[in-house]
Amino acid sequence: MEYGWHVLAVLAAVALAAGFLDTLAGGGGLLTLPALLLAGVPPLQALGTNKLQGSCGTGMATWRVVRAGRVRWADAWRPMLWAFAGSALGSVAVQFMHADDLRIVIPVVLGLIAAYFLFVPRAHHPPAAPRVGERGWTWGWVPAIGAYDGAFGPGTGSLFALGGVALRARPLPDATAVAKTLNFATNVASLAVFLVAGKLVWIVGGAMIAGQLIGAYAASHVLFRVKPLVLRGLIVVMSLGMLARVLFG
Repeated sequence: MEYGWHVLAVLAAVALAAGFLDTLAGGGGLLTLPALLLAGVPPLQALGTNKLQGSCGTGMATWRVVRAGRVRWADAWRPMLWAFAGSALGSVAVQFMHADDLRIVIPVVLGLIAAYFLFVPRAHHPPAAPRVGERGWTWGWVPAIGAYDGAFGPGTGSLFALGGVALRARPLPDATAVAKTLNFATNVASLAVFLVAGKLVWIVGGAMIAGQLIGAYAASHVLFRVKPLVLRGLIVVMSLGMLARVLFG
């Protein structure tokens, strides 16, 4: 199928907005996946192409937070490996799951994320001390959420950020920065599966990558200047938006 320059331009603009939102709160796929489908990209190719451009956005955000010193590479690479492994296993496992299971799991997860940040008064405030040790975080929570991303996807960045605050006692902006590195690893793992399956539309992905890189780069400059309460609000809005998309889209 041929894609005109105007279609590619619109998709690049959508990816720019998604990259900005995704870096701050997650949920950029709420914009990009429907845009790909509306542009006439077949569903499986749309999922693969979405992972392609999303990987570049989270890759840019990861590069920025590491370069800015907000995340130390020495601390990040091990959890990223476990996130990658979990996502790869989830991507394989989902091939054997019934579609009805997806319709149950995704709304439940998105609803819980939104409810937590909406109704827990100090959800954006970390506890006085970590509730889970480094090993429990790296070997437990991280690969579990990675598997969720490989199998389902929506809300992954918010789940990583939520875990960073509630379990590792990180301030929300710092937890969000760490979430970018982990989400990058899970996106790359899923992308590898779609790449092997040949489910990518490269010309569309290339246009959207340009937008994603610009949006993620811009958002990474303001991430640590945004008040935690604003980040909390963005996570709620994006989670509810994804929930509405899943239920009614």
